[in-house]
Amino acid sequence: MQSKTDIAADSFHPLRLQPARRIPSLADDARDGLLSTPRTLPPKYFYDERGSVLFDRICQTPEYYPTRSEAALLDQHAAEIIRRCRPGSILELGSGTSAKTRLLLQTWAEQSGGGRYWPFDVSEEMLLDAAASINHDFPQIAVTPLVGDYTGGLQGLPAMAEPNLTIFLGGTIGNFTHHEAVSFLSELADRMALEDHVLIGMDRHKDTGIIEAAYNDAEGLTALFNLNVLNVLNRELGADFDVEKFRHQAVYNVDGMRIEMYLIARQSMKVCLPALSTEFELEEGERILTEISRKFDDKSANALLVESGLELVQPFLSDNGYFSLVLARRRR
Repeated sequence: MQSKTDIAADSFHPLRLQPARRIPSLADDARDGLLSTPRTLPPKYFYDERGSVLFDRICQTPEYYPTRSEAALLDQHAAEIIRRCRPGSILELGSGTSAKTRLLLQTWAEQSGGGRYWPFDVSEEMLLDAAASINHDFPQIAVTPLVGDYTGGLQGLPAMAEPNLTIFLGGTIGNFTHHEAVSFLSELADRMALEDHVLIGMDRHKDTGIIEAAYNDAEGLTALFNLNVLNVLNRELGADFDVEKFRHQAVYNVDGMRIEMYLIARQSMKVCLPALSTEFELEEGERILTEISRKFDDKSANALLVESGLELVQPFLSDNGYFSLVLARRRR
């Protein structure tokens, strides 16, 4: 076990991970998604500086239950999760500010004295800020930030103490199609040792009104968040989207058990994309799909695990049934 002095000395040195496969650029995704039918954009482009601020505000709205529900589950079950997994290290995919993760880290430090925490995200500045805060509050936990895009592959991850606990929170797995989710979790399962675990946040299938309200908040913040991606395209690709000519729509596809978030053209228009040396036309009412957020029930959650080479260890369901944490391990 490292001493606190050793841990403090080797913290705050981020590792930059090179992707194992090519990650499409904004220009690539705009070309593939906007110049074909139906028109789409990946949700990762929501999170510029303004979009990140808006999302933080969305999480505080009364309608947006996922963040509060997941935090409550972590608070309620952290001791059981740490006791069951006995991690020597914790890897977090898409760690962001690590705000909710601190509930696990505190219990980890109290139960076993901690270990090494590996937060993995694209923003080095955010990772370093989070690392400094965690090191201050939990000096017995070493923090090594991993800078990169986990969708580019996990092959470059450094060796980690076993057993390792990988956490993937926020219901982010729901932003993947089923095929994408199976591919991603299968890659994770392949690198897990038999004693390793993964903890996945999964939003639950429930009343349509509750789900749609979470993505159509009364304050209109989600609408601003969605529309802001057009500002990103204008700034980064020199596009000339008129944001006022679009409206936000989020609807729950009950059969597909997923929220579908769209930008809808209020009128016909022509849009120029100078960075792509092209332009395209949108008809009035035409939609651009900007995000899916899949919701799970017991059957679909278990099917995803099985197809990915994982097996359920224990589910943790919120009292209102809105959200779940799923603890799994590599199938034996």
